Amino acid sequence: MNSRAEHYATPPAFAALHARLQHVRAASERICAPLQIEDHVIQSMPDVSPPKWHLAHVTWFFEAFLLKPYLTGYRTPNEAFDHLFNSYYETHGKPFPRAQRGLLARPTVAEVVAYRRYVDQALGDLLNQPPLEHVAEIARRIELGIHHEQQHQELLLMDIKHIFAQNPLQPAYRADLPLPPPTSPPPLSWHAYPAGLREIGQDDDDFAFDCERPRHRVFIDAFQLASRPVSNSEYLAFMMDGGYARAELWLADGWALARQADWQAPLYWRHTQERWEEFTLAGARPLDPHAPVCHLSFFEADAYATWAGARLPTEAEWEVAASSAARTGNFCESGYLQPIALPAVPQQPQQLFGDVWEWTASAYRPYPGFRPLAGSLGEYNGKFMSGQMVLRGGCCATPVDHIRTTYRNFFYPHMRWQFAGLRLAKEA
Repeated sequence: MNSRAEHYATPPAFAALHARLQHVRAASERICAPLQIEDHVIQSMPDVSPPKWHLAHVTWFFEAFLLKPYLTGYRTPNEAFDHLFNSYYETHGKPFPRAQRGLLARPTVAEVVAYRRYVDQALGDLLNQPPLEHVAEIARRIELGIHHEQQHQELLLMDIKHIFAQNPLQPAYRADLPLPPPTSPPPLSWHAYPAGLREIGQDDDDFAFDCERPRHRVFIDAFQLASRPVSNSEYLAFMMDGGYARAELWLADGWALARQADWQAPLYWRHTQERWEEFTLAGARPLDPHAPVCHLSFFEADAYATWAGARLPTEAEWEVAASSAARTGNFCESGYLQPIALPAVPQQPQQLFGDVWEWTASAYRPYPGFRPLAGSLGEYNGKFMSGQMVLRGGCCATPVDHIRTTYRNFFYPHMRWQFAGLRLAKEA
């Protein structure tokens, strides 16, 4: 038995794992607590899932990959759920079409909540008396399920924001969200990093997704990284200089998309007769000129970097810079649910973690020696390693204990409903 299995074979360790699971499960329901029943069923675009579906899917994940294989005598409350709430696991079964999730008026929200209670009770039974021959694998899958649910907590907030933004009434998800303290960010400065052979990726027994492994060596030329993310006022200067009308700044695919979609500003920005406003989870608010710019596509981030005479960092450069930084910042638990400006932090880049996911110049591809998880769980990350770009650092909607220096988020370059911004880099 390996060290991890020996650790989880002890009752106190499983009790602690169960307590953490309960905490994370409760957090999902707290996110949905401000919603009305009608809010739970809306799908505002194919990439958005109704909040009700998120609550059910993360529950299905535990049922499909833990309870059915490992809890003797477990019976699902509804066989149809395996089809309705399977996201993309083709080797497991037949997923319900993603773009049609908003058509599922049934099961009701109450039935989904009852499903969660049923599965939570069964998970308690499993963790109270786990079969010892499978204890390591059960613990590994519980840990994966916890992080999977935390991913969906961020997705919930992203999707709720997009859903509410389509409503002409401009409703607030939570009108009580605090305003950040007034802060002027420091002038942008640069931090230099020497050339050399570095290591990136995860190499220890701590949890990480398979795409973060294995740790491997990369050679990095000398580079400079900006001291903070690009702010709203800096991005506004790009806009005022014709940034959305200058083809020479854009990648060809981005330029074609910007013209087709008539992009003129980041998602959720709008200009009134008096000022720029931004739609937030607290409703429409005046644009904070000092906060990190958010809700940019990769194409917009890249165009801004070109306009600024710089570039986006590679993910290896970002990880090298972040490896010596504290994993503290404006995360979901901070309560703002919106990027905020921070005062200067001397001698190191600031806001590498939290506030906004930072687009990198790196395609989402496997590391040398990458091995996906065995079985259907191998579909979790590996099959998406095509056509997407890596983002790093977490955001204002990310749970604080979910992020790592090695964490690789990924989105298609046209997407911008996620909390994504940018930080500049350039050659030394």
